[in-house]
Amino acid sequence: MAVKFVNLLTPTHPLRLSTRAAKASGHVELLASASSPNLSKTPPPCAPPPEMPPPPPTKPAPNPPLLLAWPRAPPSTRRRRGPPERRPRGLSSAAPRAAVSAAATSSASDPSAALRALCSHGQLEEALWVLESAAGPPDEDAYVALFRLCEWRRAVDAGLRACAHADDRHAWFGLRLGNAMLSMLVRFGQTWHAWRVFAKMPERDVFSWNIMVGGYGKAGFLEEALDLYYRMIWAGVRPDVYTFPCVLRSCGGVPDWRMGREVHAHVLRFGFGDEVDVLNALVTMYSKCGDVVAARKVFDSMAVMDCISWNAMIAGHFENDECNAGLQLFLTMLEDEVQPNLMTITSVTVASGLLSEIGFAQEMHGLAVKRGFATDVAFCNSLIQMYASLGMMGQARTVFSRMDSRDAMSWTAMISGYEKNGCPDKALEVYALMEVNNVSPDDITVASALAACACLGRLDVGIKLHELAESKGFMSYIVVANALLEMYAKSRHIDKAIEVFRCMPEKDVVSWSSMIAGFCFNHRNFEALYYFRHMLSDVKPNSVTFIAALAACAATGALRSGKEIHAHVLRCGIGSEGYLPNALIDLYVKCGQTCYAWAQFCAHGGKDVVSWNIMLGGFVAHGNVDTALSFFNQMVKTGEHPDEVTFVALLCACSRGGMVSEGWELFHSMTEKYSIVPNLKHYACMVDVLSRVGRLAEAYKFIEEMPIAPDAAVWGALLNGCRIHRHVELGELAAKFVLELEPNDAGYHVLLCDLYADTGRWDQLARLRKTMREKGLDHDSGCSWVEVKGVVHAFLTDDESHPQMREINAVLHGIYERMKASGFAPVESNASEDKVVSKDDIFCGHSERQAVAFGLINTTPGTSISITKNRYTCQTCHRILKAISNIVRREISVRDSEQFHHFKDGSCSCGDEGYDELREGG
Repeated sequence: MAVKFVNLLTPTHPLRLSTRAAKASGHVELLASASSPNLSKTPPPCAPPPEMPPPPPTKPAPNPPLLLAWPRAPPSTRRRRGPPERRPRGLSSAAPRAAVSAAATSSASDPSAALRALCSHGQLEEALWVLESAAGPPDEDAYVALFRLCEWRRAVDAGLRACAHADDRHAWFGLRLGNAMLSMLVRFGQTWHAWRVFAKMPERDVFSWNIMVGGYGKAGFLEEALDLYYRMIWAGVRPDVYTFPCVLRSCGGVPDWRMGREVHAHVLRFGFGDEVDVLNALVTMYSKCGDVVAARKVFDSMAVMDCISWNAMIAGHFENDECNAGLQLFLTMLEDEVQPNLMTITSVTVASGLLSEIGFAQEMHGLAVKRGFATDVAFCNSLIQMYASLGMMGQARTVFSRMDSRDAMSWTAMISGYEKNGCPDKALEVYALMEVNNVSPDDITVASALAACACLGRLDVGIKLHELAESKGFMSYIVVANALLEMYAKSRHIDKAIEVFRCMPEKDVVSWSSMIAGFCFNHRNFEALYYFRHMLSDVKPNSVTFIAALAACAATGALRSGKEIHAHVLRCGIGSEGYLPNALIDLYVKCGQTCYAWAQFCAHGGKDVVSWNIMLGGFVAHGNVDTALSFFNQMVKTGEHPDEVTFVALLCACSRGGMVSEGWELFHSMTEKYSIVPNLKHYACMVDVLSRVGRLAEAYKFIEEMPIAPDAAVWGALLNGCRIHRHVELGELAAKFVLELEPNDAGYHVLLCDLYADTGRWDQLARLRKTMREKGLDHDSGCSWVEVKGVVHAFLTDDESHPQMREINAVLHGIYERMKASGFAPVESNASEDKVVSKDDIFCGHSERQAVAFGLINTTPGTSISITKNRYTCQTCHRILKAISNIVRREISVRDSEQFHHFKDGSCSCGDEGYDELREGG
């Protein structure tokens, strides 16, 4: 059926009518009346269709706009070598030459006949010469023959030259000529040029529309392809069996379930409900749109099925995370004696790996060998993916090494498999080997290699991959950009990650989550919360996003913000998803809200060892040693197997409680009872247990007998014990080892300074202070955070920029005066000035005083104040905070780098452990 109309579509005035506008015109609820024989809401055939849309402005056009003339050699096209010329049977080698000679002699009199003769013999260059040298245009048959030859030869440049010639000499294109041009241009990917030809066709049939709908869909302009389909319906052109697969593929690609349902109604009304190809496309469309139930209904209603039908339904189950149903359908396929093809075996093989069904996966491998697919590259790639999903990288490597030929996907499967199975070093080795073999990587290859760089901190390789991604145009792929964000964030180059993030044209939930987690990883928690709040207006967060945001709240003590995020999690209905319950427990523990943490722990139905460890660590941090030990016993009774982190917390509890025998018992039970090999953290904790109670010689002997080389933390624990018990000789020995391992760590220098100051070694103290100044370690600003009315305020050491600093200083001055009047000096005497500077100014910074004063000013009387600090709380600040809690009758909680302090009525929950009041000078 062909419909004639004149001057309705002009190439110089394109007007796009969106798909949404099309649905607003009446094509919304067609399924409700699927039994109706006519399209009652479709305009009559004489109604002029809207003008054709150009390629959308939001996407880069595949070709430059054609305005005045066809380009001779468009810069965006590449000249392709066509297949070798084939001679017609029965012609000798002299026949083409004779045809060329005859065409040359007759081109002046009859160029059309000459063109047809040359095209019939595949003489493309000679045909173009005849076309361009002829005085007048050839007839339509000659043009059609030339365009078909260009399409068969994939001769892009020649085809565009012929189109330019035809465009200059024809105001309108006939149906046969226009269809030949459309077929060629769409095959070449020249959708913009095809649109111009289509606009100059006063007569179009279903073949014309099918070419354009399929061409736009293939070029990625899915909504525009659907717009064209509706214009086809409005023009009164009846779709055929080739129309609907193209349209349904576009619906699934968007995906647009509602429009897919509407097209389904059209399928039934136009009588194509029994066509296998159309039904296969329907199954795929519903699967792509996430409606597996509808896809299965279509599949089960099919009277005739081919292998493609089974493949579409099996793949639909796999794509929608219904692997068991997909495998069951595959078994049904075998029971019905339907022979699976390579695509079937490949998809089922990958899915069996995702289900961790090793036996079934090996059976699939054997079936593929019997069917003769074992040497196919695509199947071998699926085998590698399957074994990688099962964690069997040895078998994957065997398959890879036995492949006769490998493509980019083969290398990518190995790189991705090693990275996901915790072998990022081997992943980069395979990538380097891929470069040696001159295999061009794709976007997935680059993303997998970047993930391996992120795990290893290989910034050098990551930068090279970034440059490669830019040169190959992979930065537009969101998977590559997201991998770059993670790589830069984990390599401590968060500013570079920000640059990549800002340049991303599109951002998904992974992009935002990567940035928020990256800020937390780089201790920039305020920016993490800022990005989280900005994200809420653009993208819906998932559980990973919430976990990162909760970590930022926990790090800064932002309890109110954390509660708001908790409420958001509950509204989204994902409170029990993944690690979220543990993240909530961790938030309340670190904000000092043990009651909330305990309630969350009890409500958590899927407790794991991490849940128990968080609560256990919280009890230890709050100084509840006996509670921590009894909680561990309860953990063991419930059948939960402790891990390395559990014993780190338990040994810390023994250290703070001075329980040496319990510490030894726990340390030995690790290997004897729970088969856990102690690591350096456990050895450091045991040294701390012994050192704090004064058993320094035993601690030193324990270090010497360690089966692994001690690190700075182990020697630092001994140095701290020597400081507590003023053992200079052993302390200097420990300091020698620890400063060799960590020469620029201010904390260990401070411990040695305290040891010299406490024992009156002023000369050694002066020399050490000079060394610290030369290294730039004499001033490392502390920071304290306080949350007031939902806003977190930060206070840095020696920073007077806060707008309320005058009021803060006035409050602190008044407190100091009241302390002096009560007989308590808030600041040490000047006799030990070097010691004071070392301990207080470097290791503490006193920033918590300003935070507490700010809280007193901006909260109502009686309100508790919670402070989070990134440094140790010094003796002076500890004493001042006790006095403030007694003077103003407020509860003050401070979480410093070591433990929690709960000040109330002039006392602290730590029992002043580690704070020797005699050293404060009164």
